[in-house]
Amino acid sequence: MVYYVAHRLFSAHDRALGARVAEHLAAKAGADAVFLPFCDTDEEDLVADVKGLRLYQLDTRRLNGLTGMIALLHGPSLDDGVCMEVGYAAALGVPVTILTTDFQTYHPDGRRPAWHFPDPLIEVVAHTVVRGSTLGPQTMAPNRFAAFSDRNQSQIDTAICQGVDALLHAPAPARPSPKERRGVHVETSPYVPDSGLLAAVRSSGHPARASRRFTACDPLSAAVADWDLAATSCALVADVSGPETPPGAAILIGAAAARRQRVIAYQPRPTYTHAPGREPNWRNLMIQYASDLHATTLSDVTTGLVP
Repeated sequence: MVYYVAHRLFSAHDRALGARVAEHLAAKAGADAVFLPFCDTDEEDLVADVKGLRLYQLDTRRLNGLTGMIALLHGPSLDDGVCMEVGYAAALGVPVTILTTDFQTYHPDGRRPAWHFPDPLIEVVAHTVVRGSTLGPQTMAPNRFAAFSDRNQSQIDTAICQGVDALLHAPAPARPSPKERRGVHVETSPYVPDSGLLAAVRSSGHPARASRRFTACDPLSAAVADWDLAATSCALVADVSGPETPPGAAILIGAAAARRQRVIAYQPRPTYTHAPGREPNWRNLMIQYASDLHATTLSDVTTGLVP
């Protein structure tokens, strides 16, 4: 058994939260059954010729042999590396438990049923969503700040316990049956709906269909269709522009990488990030190394689709 804890890595409090989840999980499944990125890849001290690539290789090696995954996702700006890992696991039939303590919900118009995350595709690929969205009970702490801290910690611990239990009771992984593949799936940006990406792919002579959940009357049903269509495509072209790769694009990139589909990441205005000892990354390293081509122009995209 191997359980993967997917969480944001770039600040100490995020890593501490991931470690807390791993501790709860290890107490029930055994420490050797739990993989905690950054900790178990020894990222702080790892030395490699291309460190980001080596970290990607170590993480995907684990992703290819999972029993289950628990992923921490909070707030409207979701970590693109975590979303990529969720898509990768889900495409392999691995049950994914999403854990959140966010009290916000999302819907297109305020009248229809809401979903838990800004992109409904997350709920389509998750086996279970565990939502601990209310503070814990009042405590007898000596001052109001300590009491408030205790209530938040209680909320977190309750959610973690529920998430770990859901993960351990999930079914065994079941790899989906292979499907016939044709054409190109285009994941446009929720931030720039008409970037010309779909038209460029079609003008190059490739049969193409685009994700529809951002414009559909029923976004949740459309998200199911987007996931199914992406699985039957030969290639994925995804607009990864934004502060981080949009969560749905990151999920589809992870899924395409797991299925060995060609991935073209379109990003006309890249911003590079830097971390000690790593090469500069034009996106989260899980996105960067899952992509076969980083395209900065539409011409790059169409050229990259030529076999």
